[in-house]
Amino acid sequence: MLRMESANQDVDGRPIQTRVEESGAVKYGKAFDLFRNWIEGNLEIYKPDLRRLLWPVFVYAFFDLVSQFYPRDSKNFFNSYREIFENEHEHDLRALQAMALPEHVDSNEIAKIYHNHRYRVTLSQTAFYNLIGFLESKEKEGGAVLVSLIQKHLNVCTVERTADEQFSLAKLIERAKRPDDFPAEDEGIPGHNPGSANVTQGAGTSVLTRLKLGQMTLDQESRQDVLGELQNEDKINPPAPGQLSLAEVFEQRIKREESEDVPGRTELPPRPPPIARDIAMEVQKVKEHRDRFQISGRTGGVGPGVSVTMFTFHNTNDSITCLDFSGDYRLVAAGFDLHYIRVWSLDGSPLPGLPGVDGQESKPTASHRLIGHSGPVYNSIRLWSLESWACVVVYKGHDGPVWDVTWGPHGHYFLTGSFDRTARLWSTDRVDYLRLFVGHDRDVDHVCFHPNSAYVFTGSCDKMVRMWLVTNGYPVRMFTGHSSNITALACSPDGKTLASADDSGTIILWDLAPGKLLKRMRGHGKGGIWSLTWSVESTVLVSGGADGTVRVWDVQLANDASGHGKVIGEGGAGQKMEPSVSNVSGAGGKKKAKEVMVTSDQISAFPTKKSPVYKVMFTQQNLVLAGGAFLP
Repeated sequence: MLRMESANQDVDGRPIQTRVEESGAVKYGKAFDLFRNWIEGNLEIYKPDLRRLLWPVFVYAFFDLVSQFYPRDSKNFFNSYREIFENEHEHDLRALQAMALPEHVDSNEIAKIYHNHRYRVTLSQTAFYNLIGFLESKEKEGGAVLVSLIQKHLNVCTVERTADEQFSLAKLIERAKRPDDFPAEDEGIPGHNPGSANVTQGAGTSVLTRLKLGQMTLDQESRQDVLGELQNEDKINPPAPGQLSLAEVFEQRIKREESEDVPGRTELPPRPPPIARDIAMEVQKVKEHRDRFQISGRTGGVGPGVSVTMFTFHNTNDSITCLDFSGDYRLVAAGFDLHYIRVWSLDGSPLPGLPGVDGQESKPTASHRLIGHSGPVYNSIRLWSLESWACVVVYKGHDGPVWDVTWGPHGHYFLTGSFDRTARLWSTDRVDYLRLFVGHDRDVDHVCFHPNSAYVFTGSCDKMVRMWLVTNGYPVRMFTGHSSNITALACSPDGKTLASADDSGTIILWDLAPGKLLKRMRGHGKGGIWSLTWSVESTVLVSGGADGTVRVWDVQLANDASGHGKVIGEGGAGQKMEPSVSNVSGAGGKKKAKEVMVTSDQISAFPTKKSPVYKVMFTQQNLVLAGGAFLP
């Protein structure tokens, strides 16, 4: 029996070719078509499970063609079937599409992951026996090719229907009715599932940690204090006819937040007792929330109108290294490569003077300089008082320059990212860091908080974004999909979506709960997208970058599946672009047009006059502030 089974196989288990039409893409294409047609003609309850086999069979058949030096056949095979897998495996397809020579199998990073590990697929016993019967009956029509690929590269696990609820008859019928069938959490190669933070190859499975993304509500005492202040405000300034009172708006927000899946108090970093200023800030948030300009979805195909106020800094000689606006939108601060920070008021009013030795303040000035750093970047963090205009605390702990620092949603805590490949969590009342987040292979360039403070995000020039649990420092998500260095991060106010940008001009939206890529958005030129900000409703994203434009994006609109873009109106006035081209001119006259792809979800673009945009920020009333420096 064994001699009969191995009669048509070589020493490596591959089928021996006896006819010319059995070689190259013909052999693998014939076998793949046979397999796919059989699956699509199978019983509906088994289709979802059996379809999981198509992707690994496709990948390893493609590897065989490349390894056997069929460059043209491998390309034809890849292009013939790649469309089937675009929805689930877009990143891997993009990484594998350039492979043509045998040495590429050993040099391509994604190919090495697949080639050096067996792909895990779990089937119910009934579906597995169904598969075996098909392969045996179609041995000479292509079944032998499929058996060779499955035996060599796949780890097929069988589960009894009664032993696992996932494979019960009810679950199989339910799964068969779903229009979108995504891979199971334990499918694939451990450590390679997009969205999973489990990078231990020996872990066996890559089950995603369940996230609690809801907003944390105020404690009962603070809630009563805020409600009392709002009720007093309603008495002094009654709402307009048809307008909700501030107290009603606050109670609606509380009810909505309580219905969401929120982390418990023990799952959040402890917060200090609220003071009068905290209550006043909550009252101000409710006022701004009620009176904001509401941004809804598209109406009649037209995106929502968004206003942008641009603050341009002149005569900087390209010395500004960073820029930020204060939380109350009254101040702007810029860091300079001459080792100091300068602070201005946004409305141009003079700032309070410096306290004198005799207790008398100096005259108010247009700006203040904060001097203390010994370099444009350094391995220490300084906390400054805007009352005394002086440094009050120096935090040390990083082993290299600090590239980014950001406040937590409620103050008190802040997060830093550094050249030493770590991110660290700090609190204002302690000079030592509280948490160390380790996992990136290169510098941590950008950091941000989740709105409920339970999670933090880090972006690195290793092209990965990671999500961490604050309470224990464990990774809970890892997002892979960028092709260049991460240059900006921003989490949506509703806590469900993360936006990340890179220096190739691409923005990616991630659905945090399943760890899935939602879509790619393109429109910026190369050089880096330096800042991202979300509208209050989490429906619109605004970006600014090195190409000197502020761009507004519709988050809810789906773009083309490839993410390569379509040509739309460009510029604030709706100026039309040539197909897939943005004209670039310089001092020497017109230059050759430079291609800039724009996806269809871009609502509008606001070009500046040679001013790279360092910072964009949505206010709580849905107005956009932008800042940059004019570079003649």
